[in-house]
Amino acid sequence: MSGLTLGLVGNICLAFLFFPVTRGSSVLQLIGLTSEASIKYHIWLGHIAMTIFTAHGLCYIIFWAKTDQISQMLGWDKVAVSNVAGEIGLLAGLAMWITSIPRIRRKIFELFFYTHHLYILFVVFFVLHVGFSYSCIMLPGFYLFLIDRYLRFLQSQQRIRLVSARILPCDTVELNFFKSQGLSYNPTSILFVNVPVISKLQWHPFTITSSSNVDPDKLSVVIKSEGSWSRKLFQKLSSPLPLDRLEVSIEGPYGPASTHFTGHDMLVMISGGSGITPFISIIRELLSLANNSTGKTPRILLISAFKKSQDLAMLDLILPVLGTTLDISPLEVQIEAYVTREKKSAENNRQLVQTLWFKPKAEDSPVSAILGPKSWLWLAAIISSSFIIFLVLIGFLTRYYIYPIDHNSNTIYATSWRGGLNMLLICVSIVITATAAFLWNKKQHTKEMTRIQNTEKPTPIASPASWFYNAERELESLPHQSFIQATRVHYGERPNLKKILMEIEATNVGVLVSGPKKMRQEVGEICASGFANNLHFESIAFSW
Repeated sequence: MSGLTLGLVGNICLAFLFFPVTRGSSVLQLIGLTSEASIKYHIWLGHIAMTIFTAHGLCYIIFWAKTDQISQMLGWDKVAVSNVAGEIGLLAGLAMWITSIPRIRRKIFELFFYTHHLYILFVVFFVLHVGFSYSCIMLPGFYLFLIDRYLRFLQSQQRIRLVSARILPCDTVELNFFKSQGLSYNPTSILFVNVPVISKLQWHPFTITSSSNVDPDKLSVVIKSEGSWSRKLFQKLSSPLPLDRLEVSIEGPYGPASTHFTGHDMLVMISGGSGITPFISIIRELLSLANNSTGKTPRILLISAFKKSQDLAMLDLILPVLGTTLDISPLEVQIEAYVTREKKSAENNRQLVQTLWFKPKAEDSPVSAILGPKSWLWLAAIISSSFIIFLVLIGFLTRYYIYPIDHNSNTIYATSWRGGLNMLLICVSIVITATAAFLWNKKQHTKEMTRIQNTEKPTPIASPASWFYNAERELESLPHQSFIQATRVHYGERPNLKKILMEIEATNVGVLVSGPKKMRQEVGEICASGFANNLHFESIAFSW
């Protein structure tokens, strides 16, 4: 009896398990969660569900062993519970659970990533184990997940128009994509990127550094060379051999439904290393707001810590690759950059920022919302219409195929076959409606695709260089000079964050932190200490 109770409780956890990983779902936005912030709830639910399901399986195995019914482990009842299906599903779940242990996930991410695709076996054999009727408790979450997953699959099949790449001396690249002007996103959004020439299966999330208001037809992400995948990408782009094209696929963008940065009198943004990337999009957004809004824009204090002086080139990314026509003067910006491992500027190791321009191809697509600007309306149409089609199909199946065999006795037609057919019809319904919506929206992008084909390779006025390596920069010199004047570089020291934060006199200060865990904890403790009631802390972390 205890084993059965555990199984029922596990089903409740399973009912919520798929909601947090439905990236494009409006459900997350309704409760104020982003796709990356909701992952922790998926992890918690996964741990709880697998603990309960493991205990559920052990209870039955111990019971069968004590009552000399161990042969029940091989039972596959035609109309009742299938024990073999449950055992296969549990083994698939255990494989995912073990490889999701933080140490394994971080050190052997590929193993974790590929093993997690066993969720297909887990769900299929779960349905075969308990029957379709009992598995309906998880249907809402899993149904939304299937729709989202299939739409992401359709989006990932497109090759995206890559306009240019900025190669920084700190082993970092900025990829600039052509985007649909109808696509808008909020600061701190992320984009999943796949480069088939490096790996056809690996997808990696990166913070979007552009602003849809400042860059109406461009979308940018910054990739720091830290893992094997990013190192291969950097080596390919920085190779002396000419590269005029790089095939890239994307999923997204995903981000918050709204932002609250303008609600503060002042924003203090503290970053470590590549943690500066989410702040670039915020600064660009506030720059647009300062030029186009009559309201007051928050003052900005950017505190960035870098290991080496060549990392200062990350500050070049604050402005787009071709600069901006916006007036920077209305935005009050102060930048304090700290180089922690060098006592002075590395004069002999100066390297310029390089820009590669790529040739367009006829079949390239712009980055666009998978379902167009009114994606929530299309998503609602897909959910409702696909479910209606599923109900119609299941009605026909039951009336003209199952009923003539079973005659509503539920003792002749196999429960597992019934569950398998129901899952197949769900997939068919989703594929029909989601494909139709995708093709309709793709048709609407024909004009923009034509514009891409006619886009010529741009030529910059001069070879871009880093602010700190070439103060006489010709390209967009005025905006960059404005940022140079607002920047102070400190060598051989770390920022005294407590002193800096305590000396701020603004009444409503938003403190945003992005960087190492130790830095985020330190700033969080300062803001929570109670010595300064004007500090409002927010941590921006993308580590899964």
